[in-house]
Amino acid sequence: MKLSDALRKAQSLGLDLVEVAPTANPPVCKIVDFGKFRYDISKQEKDKKPSGTKLKEIKFRVNIDDHDYLTKIRHGEAFLDKGNKVRVQLQFRGREMAHQEFGMQLMEKVRDDLAGMSQVEMEPKIAGRNVTMTLSPLPAARRKRRFSVAADDAEERVAEKSAATAGE
Repeated sequence: MKLSDALRKAQSLGLDLVEVAPTANPPVCKIVDFGKFRYDISKQEKDKKPSGTKLKEIKFRVNIDDHDYLTKIRHGEAFLDKGNKVRVQLQFRGREMAHQEFGMQLMEKVRDDLAGMSQVEMEPKIAGRNVTMTLSPLPAARRKRRFSVAADDAEERVAEKSAATAGE
């Protein structure tokens, strides 16, 4: 359609002629309300923006049990997998302050266990009765989960089913 014909048609409908693809041969135009067109484009661009990375926190104690430790490590992996940073905090209570080396050993263990998913942004630092360390996620292509939740849940369900059928 010729430009003059398209402009006349748009004016008769009370709308605007908007160029959608200027690089195309011939250029592509639409007859739309220009205000609504701009609003739709701004909404699309807003949806494309990734939300900023959040800081998630995992709290440990020095004498944590193995199962509790694994659960917290899995949560940490999930946070890192979603692209969030993770602050690992270790809290000393009472006489635990006398053996800060155990706390530092635990922080090293956390760092090693999450090494496939993250890199250390802030080394473990003692501040009062707490030790804090910040981990940031690796690029998505380099992440390797060690403690996958889905595999463990599937194994538990299989074990429960076999135990239930054995009891019948």
